[in-house]
Amino acid sequence: MDALSDHQEAVETVHKLIKDIEIAMLTTSSEEGLVSRPMKTQDADFDGTLWFLTKKDTSKFHELLHNKQVNVAYAGHSFVSIRGEAELVESVEKIKQFWNPVYEKMLETNYDDPNLVLIRVTADAAEYWDSGNKFKMAKFLFHRLLGQNTEGSAINQSVQLH
Repeated sequence: MDALSDHQEAVETVHKLIKDIEIAMLTTSSEEGLVSRPMKTQDADFDGTLWFLTKKDTSKFHELLHNKQVNVAYAGHSFVSIRGEAELVESVEKIKQFWNPVYEKMLETNYDDPNLVLIRVTADAAEYWDSGNKFKMAKFLFHRLLGQNTEGSAINQSVQLH
């Protein structure tokens, strides 16, 4: 298999694992250390990029101005940890693309508010635990119970995405 198809397969696997998990934990770096907070992933197919919506008057906005390295963690039928670099994107058109009327109540604003900004995370790498596959999970746990080596099992993988 060549590098391009390996990359595409990795992206497709991560997409499959996170597509039904709406809320992620976005971890940024503050002066005091690492900070994680729940964020709604914007509705877009994962292609190596994740999108989040925030306001400029938040601590995460200011943290990202100083350090663009982030981690995004998903927990649901599977567990996925994505390491990457964040970029603050000011685009009313892109915000409008992701806008949902629920945000008006939740964020107390409209899509054209100049205080709104998108966080675009370009994924560098991901590690995942595919606990949604019951056969793989049972096999993994069986080997663990017997004290056998589970390294390299299909349940836990690390992949390069960028």
